[in-house]
Amino acid sequence: MKSISLMGATGSIGIQTLDVIRQHPEEFLLSAVSAGRNMEKTRDIIREFRPSLVSVQLKEDAEKLRSEFGDITVLHGEDGLIETACFHEADVLVNAVLGSVGLHPTLKAIEAGKTIAIANKETLVTAGHLVMEAARKKGVQLLPVDSEHSAIFQALQGENPKNIEKLIITASGGSFRDKSRDELVGVTVDDALNHPNWSMGAKITIDSATMMNKGLEVIEAHWLFDLPYDQIGVVLHRESIIHSMVQFHDSSVMAQLGTPDMRVPIQYALTYPDRMPHPKGKRLDLVEIGKLHFEEMDTDRFKCLGFAYAAGREGGSMPTVLNAANEAAVALFLKGAISFLQIDDLVERALNGHVTIQRPDLGTIHEIDRNTRKLVDSWV
Repeated sequence: MKSISLMGATGSIGIQTLDVIRQHPEEFLLSAVSAGRNMEKTRDIIREFRPSLVSVQLKEDAEKLRSEFGDITVLHGEDGLIETACFHEADVLVNAVLGSVGLHPTLKAIEAGKTIAIANKETLVTAGHLVMEAARKKGVQLLPVDSEHSAIFQALQGENPKNIEKLIITASGGSFRDKSRDELVGVTVDDALNHPNWSMGAKITIDSATMMNKGLEVIEAHWLFDLPYDQIGVVLHRESIIHSMVQFHDSSVMAQLGTPDMRVPIQYALTYPDRMPHPKGKRLDLVEIGKLHFEEMDTDRFKCLGFAYAAGREGGSMPTVLNAANEAAVALFLKGAISFLQIDDLVERALNGHVTIQRPDLGTIHEIDRNTRKLVDSWV
């Protein structure tokens, strides 16, 4: 039985991770869990799974939980996140938190020698050089949970990395894939949250609509698979059936296919190198689907994808600025403070105003992250 520590339990990936654990009680035990402010879901998780350690965002919420569940250790804040990530009983950490808040706990989990199933793009985008260097030194495995990176990881099983010619990441195109930029003037938050294929959290769904999500995945793939950006491509694939592909230098292409279901890559990360049944998963029927479509990505239409490639190639602190500016801009859009197209404008402005620092340390990364968010907020 594997003992699991789960950061971000009440978010979209966290909820689906719990479903995987629920389906295989003989294989997995939830030993530690972190949540944000959703106390109703947190209480439900405690009652069902009885983890030994629970961490929440606010001190007052932690105090309430302690009074209700006296046999469970309850912590809060960043210290609580770190304790969750490094919990001594856990074999595997699932990092499913949203945003750069996942960085420091991930580094601490690597120090503790935990296997990490990573669904938190921002950790590698913000500080990929620190994370991968630490993982190499400790011999820690980072197992991808994003469907795209899991697809690449699966396609590479048994292959020699030196034979890779190109990674091809697929993109659904998001909720506005058929709209021109002129047609995006005046779109609402509800419009943007209406994703055609996937059920995800609000921030990720907005990132999918701007295509920043795919840009972050490109940077993440660069670090996970140690390839230059010129060998990482993106194609628009409306059906989200092929989750990504690897092209080898003999011209062969290996692809991983399946119906859109995040529980599949989550479960693969938890069971790797083995596979387990997924009885609830809808089986792929290519005859029923009939056709698969592919289109070239237009970085003039999807500007955030172009920003991500540029920031990744620049390296250093520039991806930190990209991520922080985007998180701040998306939060402003979700609050109704800016229009959808202003997300692009604010990210571009932040990138253009930043002077890159090469190989920033953790303190510098945190400082740049904070200052970028404040700057973006100050422009609105």
